[in-house]
Amino acid sequence: MFVWRNIYRGLLMGVSDLIPGVSGGTIAMVLGIYRRLISGINGLMSKKWKKELGFFIPLLIGVGLALLLVSQLMEKLLNDYPQPTFFFFIGLIIGVVPFLLRKVEYKKTFEPVHYGLLLLAAVLIASTLFLKGEGSGEIMKSLSTMDYVTLFFSGWLASTAMILPGVSGSFVLLLLGSYQTVIHGLSSFQIPLLLTVGAGIIIGLSLTGKLISLLLKKYTVATYSVMIGLVIGSVVVLYPGFKSDIMLGIASVVTLLLGLGAAFILGKIEHKQGNTD
Repeated sequence: MFVWRNIYRGLLMGVSDLIPGVSGGTIAMVLGIYRRLISGINGLMSKKWKKELGFFIPLLIGVGLALLLVSQLMEKLLNDYPQPTFFFFIGLIIGVVPFLLRKVEYKKTFEPVHYGLLLLAAVLIASTLFLKGEGSGEIMKSLSTMDYVTLFFSGWLASTAMILPGVSGSFVLLLLGSYQTVIHGLSSFQIPLLLTVGAGIIIGLSLTGKLISLLLKKYTVATYSVMIGLVIGSVVVLYPGFKSDIMLGIASVVTLLLGLGAAFILGKIEHKQGNTD
């Protein structure tokens, strides 16, 4: 049963990482596996890596299915229906926040400094909105050596963002001008490109995982307050505007409510079944 749960968890994390502004780390937190994910990433980089395979293989199967099967759908939704699509994820993220606050028992543990850290993190992430106009870059069709180097470091930086709640790996790719190339590579299954980006992601995950693990161990409440701030700030980055089209507006409200409902249901399921966070 645990194996199948990790496949659907990986599927949700994979889908979220395809969306600029949505973090796989955020989804991992609402699913209750964030700390387990971080410790597992660190475990994979140690001599005890075999013990982590039972956790990661089904999770990676889910992520892989999302990247291979959903990338084309997400490309179409973002191109044709961007407003309702982004409103769904805004609803999902807003719905996550109460679960995160309850998880850290903020009424008992938060002091003024923690609220300050939360606000600062939210403002920092929200301020990346001003970088949003950089564009997603042209698709690199004939890749040179330097293009591969760029894609490697893009994967490295994006992976750092992937496991930070509220910070999207896809958004980092967007800022670096590599997003369209990577999405096109996924949908057309370009092996050399995927291996290059994948290598950067693996190295970035190992380094970031160690840092987050240390912070969670020594400064648990402060780290959670920053992460919750990152999640809240990402709502500002995701907001696509609201066009004066009645049908589009109705669709956006519906998808927002669907996102809120999805977060509530996921949180309830994970709470009833228990989690490892």
